[in-house]
Amino acid sequence: MNPVYIMTGNGPMFMTEEDHQNLRVLTTITNPEEEELIVHVPLPAQAVYAAELGDPSFVQDLPTYSLPDYKYHVGTHRSFDVPGDSMEPTLFEGDKVVCSFLEPTLWESGLKDNFAYVVVTRSDVVVKRVVNHLKESKEIELNSDNNFYEPYRVPLSDLREIWYVRARITPFLPSPKNIQRYIHDEVADLKATINQQSRMLTQLSQTVERILPRQRD
Repeated sequence: MNPVYIMTGNGPMFMTEEDHQNLRVLTTITNPEEEELIVHVPLPAQAVYAAELGDPSFVQDLPTYSLPDYKYHVGTHRSFDVPGDSMEPTLFEGDKVVCSFLEPTLWESGLKDNFAYVVVTRSDVVVKRVVNHLKESKEIELNSDNNFYEPYRVPLSDLREIWYVRARITPFLPSPKNIQRYIHDEVADLKATINQQSRMLTQLSQTVERILPRQRD
């Protein structure tokens, strides 16, 4: 029997052999009142987080905290530092995302296309928008909000944990002017790149024109 189905009514009633292999006990931390705390995974710890998932002492050494909203007192939650700029302008490096745990038995039916998740693979922790291809090809597609980064796919066999992003904690206070400035800077950089490439093409064309007459002679 599927323990997730027994406890919540979600997911399949019976587990497959693959489900049994993926099922593991999630390490949680509680306060003296037996209330589960949010475990935070800071950026320096993310490099070893996936490798140490089976070690309860590693998780117990991570910082913990609680939030007042009732929704964070139901289920298991983690928060993660946002690494890099791949999710800009939605999430910035230095932000923290608060996430709820998605049981592996619910991945196929519960992963929502184009929603943001923290995906823990065998070697990495990333924040991406997910497209669910588990039913068709046993893999998920990870997309960035920053168009500089190409989408890529991760096979089911490489997935360790998936956490649904529910909230963002940020040290930044964006304003419409800041957003406009950000877009303006992005457009300015793009124009500068296009102008530079245009000059290079012009120079290349001029060089070719000078070389061709010599070859004809």
